[in-house]
Amino acid sequence: MIVNVEQGEANPSVSTLLRLSDALGIGLPALVADVDVLPAVPIRRGAGATLWRSPAGGTAVLLAGTAAPDVLELWQWTLAVGDVHESEAHMAGTREIVHVTRGTVVIDVDGHRVGLGVGDAFAFDGDRPHGYSNGGDDNAAFALAVFEPGVGAIQKESTHV
Repeated sequence: MIVNVEQGEANPSVSTLLRLSDALGIGLPALVADVDVLPAVPIRRGAGATLWRSPAGGTAVLLAGTAAPDVLELWQWTLAVGDVHESEAHMAGTREIVHVTRGTVVIDVDGHRVGLGVGDAFAFDGDRPHGYSNGGDDNAAFALAVFEPGVGAIQKESTHV
């Protein structure tokens, strides 16, 4: 898979990219960043990495993130009418916060569904299977913050054994 991605012959899912970045111990922002992450470098409009596209036009754009070991990511999601994005459970301790800025979004966390409208926010454990769907008749948008503690800690610990 890695060779196919390097050669531009595969389009990995967000889940695959997360597993790869976790295995490397670097966090997703470092894996997809165009430039080295410095503490005071602004990320300009349009410079984020689009890591998911739906056939209907929805997108997930990684806007910014911090370096390992405690990775914090900021995403901008749009969901077209009928869009559904399912996510596998992330590494233990991952937390997500959603803030809806347009339309209606339904969050499903391990079988529990919560409907959100404009201005609503929802925090949940991202280390459980979860998904986002457009629950309305118009396009929806939300900001997403993802916190992944201790990225790379398992790999670092295992190298010292």
